Amino acid sequence: MADFFRPEARAFFWRWREVLAAAALAVFGLWWGLNAAGVTVWLGSLLGVIGLGWGFAAVQRARFAQDGEGPGVVQLRERRLAYFGPLDGGILDLDDLTEVALDPRSYPDPSWILTGIGGQRIAIPINAAGADTLFDVFAALPGIKTGKVLDVLSRTPDALVVIWSRARPLLH
Repeated sequence: MADFFRPEARAFFWRWREVLAAAALAVFGLWWGLNAAGVTVWLGSLLGVIGLGWGFAAVQRARFAQDGEGPGVVQLRERRLAYFGPLDGGILDLDDLTEVALDPRSYPDPSWILTGIGGQRIAIPINAAGADTLFDVFAALPGIKTGKVLDVLSRTPDALVVIWSRARPLLH
């Protein structure tokens, strides 16, 4: 059965699987809401609205995701982000994050540049294994626009683009 779909089609469906599940929930909920009676109309309508909201978030997450075949591995555990690459890496607490940028000139692939309070920088290729978890990290940053992140990622800029930053706290 694994050979039934071409690898490109299988990768496409895998990338957009959450969107397909959300669409199925929305269609089922709306169908149930339109064909039911009494209280179940509201339950079906609620499921439809939840499916639509989930679908909106899933489309953004799918647009952010890459193939995951780049160098290195990204891990997120207890608000601590770790990148283990073949040549470099680092660990950064999310509370210490002061800047997020995209550097399209890094080799071999464009990289997210994350800067901490002390000036430490971690360069994470956009297609590293586990880099899709960065979407949730970026979405939780105060004042960030996920649309701006997706726009910068979809068009390849010529130079380093700062997507989000906050003032570094004074230590004294």
